[in-house]
Amino acid sequence: MKKILFGALVALLPLSVMADTILGFKIGTGIWNHDPSGSITSSVGGAGTSADLKDGLNLCKKSEGYTHFSIEHPVPFVPNLKYMQTSLSSSGSGNASVTYTFNGTTVTSGSPADTSLNLDQTDTILYYEILDNFVSLDLGINLKYIDGKAVVNTDSSSFSETVPMLYGSVEVALPADITLGMEVSTISAGSSSISDVTAKVSYETDYMLGVEAGIRTQSIDVDVDSVKTSIKFSGLFAGVYYKF
Repeated sequence: MKKILFGALVALLPLSVMADTILGFKIGTGIWNHDPSGSITSSVGGAGTSADLKDGLNLCKKSEGYTHFSIEHPVPFVPNLKYMQTSLSSSGSGNASVTYTFNGTTVTSGSPADTSLNLDQTDTILYYEILDNFVSLDLGINLKYIDGKAVVNTDSSSFSETVPMLYGSVEVALPADITLGMEVSTISAGSSSISDVTAKVSYETDYMLGVEAGIRTQSIDVDVDSVKTSIKFSGLFAGVYYKF
């Protein structure tokens, strides 16, 4: 299935693309304040019930870091590269407000539930520049690796998957060195779908140092191994970057 998805994505890439005249690098880091919603189900032998991330798992907002770098080069037909790491986790402690089953263990409403959910991610993006003027357009693929783990009291369930996704980025240059941008990675196959959408505004100084802020939303609906998720993390982010 992965090979079919990867082949389909590669086939969508353009045959002729623009190339930069010089080699360019961009590095950046920032903080994302994400708020979880949705549900997760972990089953043993086909038995399992859904646990709401807030009512069942008591998960809360959290601010975590992200880092990224990209390389753009003048070699035609060879894709540019962007690499991004995002820490994504949340934890909670308290009494469950609903009854649910996790990994074969039932957590009853009103009983203590110490929980955590990790969905750390690595994005390896291969893209081409389609436009490069006051409107910039990039298209390509994103190989998103998700390393996940859910814990309820003493029970835990782990999963990991590399998902090939369609990738697109558009930026519009405004006066006063301000840029509006949107970045989207998405894939849908069968009953599973994943999307990662960022909308931002950035300001870049004459010294190639820039700041950015916006909103990022991830939706993850997958059925992998013994874990099924229908979850969303959304919130504001802010960061800095440097181009050279």
